[in-house]
Amino acid sequence: MAIQLARRMEGLKASDVREILKVTQSGEVISFAGGLPAPELFPVKDLAAATQKVLEQEGQKALQYSTTEGYLPLREILADRMEKRCGIRTTADEVLITTGSQQALDLTGKLLLDEGDTVLCESPTYVGAIAALNVFCPRWVEIPTDDEGMDVEALQRRLENCDRIKLIYVVPNFQNPTGITWSLERRRRFAEVVMRHSVAVVEDNPYGDLRFEGIPLPPIKSFDTKGQVVYLGTFSKILSPGMRIGWLTAARPLYDKYVILKQGGDLHTSTLSQMQVAAYLESFEIDQHLARMRAVYRERRDAMIRALEKEMPRCVSFSRPAGGLFLWVELPGHLDARELLRRSLELRVAFVPGGSFYPKGNKENTLRLNYSNMPVTRIEEGIRRLAQAVKEMLDAGALTARQEAGGAKLNRAQA
Repeated sequence: MAIQLARRMEGLKASDVREILKVTQSGEVISFAGGLPAPELFPVKDLAAATQKVLEQEGQKALQYSTTEGYLPLREILADRMEKRCGIRTTADEVLITTGSQQALDLTGKLLLDEGDTVLCESPTYVGAIAALNVFCPRWVEIPTDDEGMDVEALQRRLENCDRIKLIYVVPNFQNPTGITWSLERRRRFAEVVMRHSVAVVEDNPYGDLRFEGIPLPPIKSFDTKGQVVYLGTFSKILSPGMRIGWLTAARPLYDKYVILKQGGDLHTSTLSQMQVAAYLESFEIDQHLARMRAVYRERRDAMIRALEKEMPRCVSFSRPAGGLFLWVELPGHLDARELLRRSLELRVAFVPGGSFYPKGNKENTLRLNYSNMPVTRIEEGIRRLAQAVKEMLDAGALTARQEAGGAKLNRAQA
């Protein structure tokens, strides 16, 4: 018997990143595919001590149902940290603990989007946001992005001319997938333009604490004068993705609606995980942990850039991020990154083709590389193999072009 599915399922497909990660489970594959933190940097002993403290002192509470909004001490810590470090004025009563920031994206779609509503985003944008929001069948409009961030003039034209705009989604710090960080002026101009329109903004900031150089820049939320910006954060990249602890802060009445939707989704995020994180933050210096992460990730980023400079043909360009987990590669326009992935997997190296990061699926000559999850020696070897595959494709293309030119010349001679 065929089960009739909801219409929304017709256009949905499995995540390219998740599917590629299945292939890379073998230790033989050098994977630049997932946005995985380095597991050797997880503070296992400190989290074990925090967990023991929670279970010994408040075990019954930690194993019980809890409030949808989240564990109050953790929300208070987050509100204080956002104000002191980011300039975001919020309170614990406006912080909602989510099951990773991915849940916050899902809740946002439920809150704002009817079928056919318009979502504006950077071009390219985070593939997880595309997957989360595609469930609600929106119309995507991509805004051009340069080295300083979203093109604000192009955004303004879209805001004035597009119908049913409900949401703008942005990642201003070390953007996934490009690694680009918005300039201070671009953030200010973006906020000025957005505040003239009745549209919600989701500012996703999973990588902001992973800056290797330069000074931290204020989030767009800090320029929000009308309560339009919903700010997302997560511990997945800086503490542990397996704990699935993220958060959002939003002005009321948006916040209250988020709480209602989460109640219907999962009741609340894991009580134990929330209390573990709060105990860790109270007992240990997370800034020292972050300093260790930044040092390792900076070394790995530098190693990848050096390897790309050494191994890749000059016709290949790439970004040079000041932090985060990723850099972005552009191949000559005639090369297909999906074909490159097929060839690269034969050489036991993986990445994510760039077309996955465009809602409308273009720019197939691009790819995203992750540098956080592999040691330097593996990065160097992986880039060498990847460059080998690129060179083979370029040589094959040049051979085909010569053959086609020779055939054309022979045809003319015969004519």
